[in-house]
Amino acid sequence: MPVPGAFPFPAAADGADEHEDEDLLMPGPAGAWGEAVTSYGTPASGTPRPVFAAPPDGSPDPAAGHPGVPGAAAPHAGQAQPPQPVPPVGAAAPAAQGVPQHAAAAPHTPPQGSPVPGPAPGPEALGPEAVAGTQTHPGLHGQSHSQPHSQPHDQAHNPMQGQAGSRSQEPAVQPRPAAHPNAAHAASQPAGRHAHPAPAAPAHPMPAGQHAIPPAGVLPAQPGAWQTAGPAPGPQGPEPVPAAVPPAEAGEPGPPLPAEAVPPAGEPAPAPAAAEPVPEAPAAGAEAGPDAPAGVPAPRTEAAPDAVPESAGPAAQAARPAEPVPAGPPDPDATAPPAEEAAPGYAEAEREAVHRLMRERRDVRNGFRPDPIPHEVLLRVLEAAHTAPSVGHSQPWDFVIIRSEETRQKVHELAMRQRAAYAESLPRARAKQFKELKVEAILDTPVNIVVTADPTRGGRHTLGRHSQPQMAPYSAALAVENLWLAARAEGLGVGWVSFFDERELVRSLELPGHLEIVAYLCIGYVDEFPGEPELVQTGWSRRRPLSWVVHEESYGRRALPGADPHDLLAETLEQIRPLDAQALGEAWERQKRMTKPAGSLGALEIIGAQLCGLSRLCPPPVPEPAAVAVFAGDHGVHAQGVTPWPQEVTAQMVANFLGGGAVCNAFANQVGAEVCVIDVGVAGGLPATPGLLPRKVRPGTADFTAGPAMTPEEAQRAVEIGIETARDLVAAGNRALLTGEMGIANTTVSAALIAACTGADPAEVTGRGTGINDETHALKIEVVRRALELHKPDPAADPLGLLAAIGGLEHAALTGFILGGASLRVPVILDGVSAGAAALVARTIAPEAVSACVAGHRSAEPGHAAALNTLGLRPLVDLDLRLGEGTGALLALPLVQSAARAMAEVATFDAAGITDKN
Repeated sequence: MPVPGAFPFPAAADGADEHEDEDLLMPGPAGAWGEAVTSYGTPASGTPRPVFAAPPDGSPDPAAGHPGVPGAAAPHAGQAQPPQPVPPVGAAAPAAQGVPQHAAAAPHTPPQGSPVPGPAPGPEALGPEAVAGTQTHPGLHGQSHSQPHSQPHDQAHNPMQGQAGSRSQEPAVQPRPAAHPNAAHAASQPAGRHAHPAPAAPAHPMPAGQHAIPPAGVLPAQPGAWQTAGPAPGPQGPEPVPAAVPPAEAGEPGPPLPAEAVPPAGEPAPAPAAAEPVPEAPAAGAEAGPDAPAGVPAPRTEAAPDAVPESAGPAAQAARPAEPVPAGPPDPDATAPPAEEAAPGYAEAEREAVHRLMRERRDVRNGFRPDPIPHEVLLRVLEAAHTAPSVGHSQPWDFVIIRSEETRQKVHELAMRQRAAYAESLPRARAKQFKELKVEAILDTPVNIVVTADPTRGGRHTLGRHSQPQMAPYSAALAVENLWLAARAEGLGVGWVSFFDERELVRSLELPGHLEIVAYLCIGYVDEFPGEPELVQTGWSRRRPLSWVVHEESYGRRALPGADPHDLLAETLEQIRPLDAQALGEAWERQKRMTKPAGSLGALEIIGAQLCGLSRLCPPPVPEPAAVAVFAGDHGVHAQGVTPWPQEVTAQMVANFLGGGAVCNAFANQVGAEVCVIDVGVAGGLPATPGLLPRKVRPGTADFTAGPAMTPEEAQRAVEIGIETARDLVAAGNRALLTGEMGIANTTVSAALIAACTGADPAEVTGRGTGINDETHALKIEVVRRALELHKPDPAADPLGLLAAIGGLEHAALTGFILGGASLRVPVILDGVSAGAAALVARTIAPEAVSACVAGHRSAEPGHAAALNTLGLRPLVDLDLRLGEGTGALLALPLVQSAARAMAEVATFDAAGITDKN
């Protein structure tokens, strides 16, 4: 359960596994600042997937979650039927009975050397498909983001067509049973499938506590549903030919019988009787899938008995078991040698256990017990770690076990010093969060293990380290993971402590100087394992959906296996929804009952209600911590002389931001926000520096008075960078996003965009920027006018084309940043004129994106007032600022946070016992 004040992210959709992977950036019944779908793209052809329709825009969201992010129920496994007894050889067969359509025999232990049938595959397991409501957005070439659907089809079982056993008494005439509903399916199997005899059901009941093996692809409803399923059988030898099978003694279960019983030697083989089929074990399915265990023969569904010459004696005939009657034309490939099969995987229950182990692994910091760890348990954990893969089989790891109270106390003091140093480096809001976190359990656990890497092990010519010498610590990290998983399987919690100066810790533990410490692990039994990572529970960070991090063939071409590549922009637009109507209504009702005159907080009451509708909660969470994203880029129009400042100032100011010396840094320190700088198009090169995100699309735009500023592809890539930045900051735990920018000559570009989106004359929206004189100002207006006449952009028809023609790289990135924040339902506080221009483009692409925006201030630039009027936003601060960098948004942040805090902490008249005026 999220801690009070944290932004709760949603619980899993109905039917999804309640594990760590649920905690994606999605909406849920508790409300959230973020959402995303877990899977995107069109499903692969033939793959059945459910499709869910989203409620129409504007309708109140149900408590179950946000429209467009449905849950998917897992398919249910069919229940196994009781096993049917088979008469012993030589006994009279019972009267013919119809074979149940879905009869399933319980698994049994086959005699040594007999073929073991694989489990019958059931319908494919359907993973949850999060499919958002379909929208068509301008500027995306009319793309409609809907997904086709198909229904799962039933898997059929093939009945036996021969008879097991023989009659020792005169057969009676029996009525012919009705045709099995699956007989036609069995007779029309595709060519290339090799048929084998199907085993009969066991003659004895299943022992108590034994479970039937589930159909392939169907997961158990609860963990441990199939505890007794054994490993997949290995390859079997040739099928033995039994001479005779004596009947089982009374009271003693006999061995299972083959599908075709063989008469004793010397007796003629009886002719197959089609009128009296014997109940059989389920076949392995109409089609043997690629996951069938190697060496396990598939059941025979169509085969003709090999001819035995009439001259052959009874013994020769008895040596061959009776074959089933062919159900259709013989398989032309039946005589071809079987294709070489892939190595078998684990059985379904075992595979689920492995994945469950990985899902439930936790980095534990709280709730450790002082119970000692038995030596045999710790030995198993270390053996698992030692079996990890390593580059060149170098095995560079060592494990230093620490139990000494004195040593652990010394290490604990080192960790505390580093923790304090880290806290000093954090923005104030983050430092407040960090203070409440427990980051180590060095003294709480009975055993600490230091995992080291020896980069010299294996000698100079270790395979795989010639070009990548860092492979030693990477390999040792795999040993850490093995250790962690094995510990979880033993019921041991593991906490990874990283608050150390690595060299200081090496000296403190008196380790050889050439070793590298990869991990310091705290290990012990725990009261319970948390249902989700502790950092997620506290709101420190959020798990990224898988679809964000899987790329097909090239980076940025996102596609999950079996799905078509999905467009990041289109995917983001599908997640943008209006404010939640129910939460809005609750907010206005609460405003009326708060201990203040109605409307007395002015615009803050509107902001408070907006935050409720955005988060789907009333009162809303306080939007902290917050981050300002400063997008930096240069502009080709600078060559027209629209500013006296040289272009290299852009790169110099980026360095100033990173060094903490700019105005935005001072304001961010004051309000406790993080400053994140993104190079999306700076003309000069920038060295790698902490805090800088290198995302350069191109080194500055072209001069838009001579041609397009950039290509449409570059414009879209810049928009995607903005979306990705919003995702990164929200996944890192930020609850509010602030816009910032830096680029010499970017107010000229802003004026052109605002004039195009509002229809205003360039003279009305072009300001003096950095303080230019009248002559330069007149030139700047003329440059904007020439650009509009040259390109004649149509924002409504092609907003991306508008950005490509007259936009800037930072403007395009800001557009994506706004769209990304809106899709994650996080408030986006806008800065000045450049942010206003980007918001106009974002509104043209997705009108509902404006509902996530708050106007931080009104700039002295005339174009900003025109943009805010068109957007319908009221600025919170009006101080004639014209600096940019996110400064106005930073000043407005405490006001937005205060609006949320008032909604949560101000009492109502009835709660405070104060008489209302009515």
